[in-house]
Parts: sequence; structure tokens; C-alpha cells
Amino acid sequence: MARITVEDCIDKFPSRFELVLVASNRARKLYSGENPTVEIDNDKNTVIALREIAEETITKEQLKNNLIEEYQTNTFSEDEDINEIEDSSDESQSETNELQASDLDTDESLKNDENENLPLEEKSIETSQDNLENSSDEEKLQNI
Repeated sequence: MARITVEDCIDKFPSRFELVLVASNRARKLYSGENPTVEIDNDKNTVIALREIAEETITKEQLKNNLIEEYQTNTFSEDEDINEIEDSSDESQSETNELQASDLDTDESLKNDENENLPLEEKSIETSQDNLENSSDEEKLQNI
């Protein structure tokens, strides 16, 4: 058989780039041990891959799917593992928020205990400062 070229296969794919990607992926698969669908005739794997494409012994969809599978980084089991990790991180985040809330409650109770030991004048000053910090701008202007 005469040598096969990219021009013999270009009518099978809309783009030369897509053809080259698919053919190179098929050649790698042949090199790794997959059985060719055409006679070998002492040809190299790249020529065999192009001959398979030209003779359409493998469908375009099958070639494209093989290429996509080759470059995919996640599998379904990995996706499930990622979801489990995200779920557990959400749970730990809610536990962290609960711990922070209980720490705030403890801090407030400590402040209240400290305020009970202060003289009456200091208590009223701290209370008015707290109220001033928590009040809106309009209320602050009225207090001045």
C-alpha cells in the first residue's frame, strides 16, 4: 500500500489539529499494546493510526472519546471522594463556628463578672461607652 498522509485523512475531521491529536493518541495506544484494526505491513504506529482513520476501521466518536478519556484528570470515584471531603469540611466548619460562638459567650460572661467587681461610677462609664460603640451615628450626635 502507498504511504498514507494527513491529506488522506483530513476529510474525516473538521480540523487538522483535531486529526493530529486523535491520530497521535491512537499511535500511543498502539505503542502501549492495543491491537491494530488494519494490517501492520511493517509500518510504524503513526502510519497505522492514520491508516485506521482513513479506512474508518475505528469511528470518529470512538477516537474522540479515547482522546478525552486520556486527558481527563478526575474519575467518578475521585469525584465522590472530593464530595465526601467537602462534606466533612463543611461539618468541621460548623463545629468551628459553634466553638467560636461558645468562646464569645464565655468572654461576655467574664466581662460581666469583672463589671460586678467595679465601683458604680466605673460601671456606668463602661456601659455608656459600650452603648456609644453600638449606637448609630444619629444617636451619637444626639448624645454629644
